[in-house]
Amino acid sequence: MTTDRAAAYPRVLDEQLPAAHHIDERYANNPIEADHGRWKARLRPMRGLKRLRSAHVIGAGHAFVQNIRRGHYELGTDAEPHRRLTAAFTELALAI
Repeated sequence: MTTDRAAAYPRVLDEQLPAAHHIDERYANNPIEADHGRWKARLRPMRGLKRLRSAHVIGAGHAFVQNIRRGHYELGTDAEPHRRLTAAFTELALAI
């Protein structure tokens, strides 16, 4: 479990997940924070999500796009990494 250095985490993690390895080293959570930066940027103008259905749709879409970018699907894999998302959506449009 990677967290920041908040004092509450060690006690709570010991109670809830005793087998978990707690990592609180400096900068260890940067990749995690960077991963959901686009999500936060999308939600900020919307002032949050009002309905559970909205959270589900936005979350699923965000996860799908992130997985395409990382090459987890066989969509746009022949394209250069910075063009993978465009290529994947072009392939999806042709398939539909």
